[in-house]
Amino acid sequence: MPFKTPLGGHELPHDKDVLTPEEQELMRKLAQKVVDWQMTVPAILFLESTKPLSYIGTQVMVFFEPFVSAIFDVKDYNLFRQMMENRDNVERLLQKIEELDAIQQEKEREQKRLLKADRKAGHKRSIWRWLFGR
Repeated sequence: MPFKTPLGGHELPHDKDVLTPEEQELMRKLAQKVVDWQMTVPAILFLESTKPLSYIGTQVMVFFEPFVSAIFDVKDYNLFRQMMENRDNVERLLQKIEELDAIQQEKEREQKRLLKADRKAGHKRSIWRWLFGR
């Protein structure tokens, strides 16, 4: 049985256990933004505490859609809303954030190790090399 989309079109239901490439890319972009903004801990705390209410949260997103559509891309907003209706996707987002955060922390550790090695070797680093990591 085909399902109706909000605009009256038909879409085939897809397996909720498998993310489409668009959903994977959106999840990766969102997780990367969280890590780039160094909001990993607050995001994990928020998502873990609201995981049982994910469906209600998506219904609130439906309510605010007209306001958000004036500012943001509606396609990504709707895709994110549909993804978050499934609690498994909330867990996937958490795992992606943790994975990208671990990569970021490893990069920072490596930069600190290199800086420490330079200091031990007696090399003076200019402010420009320190800022741009070269």
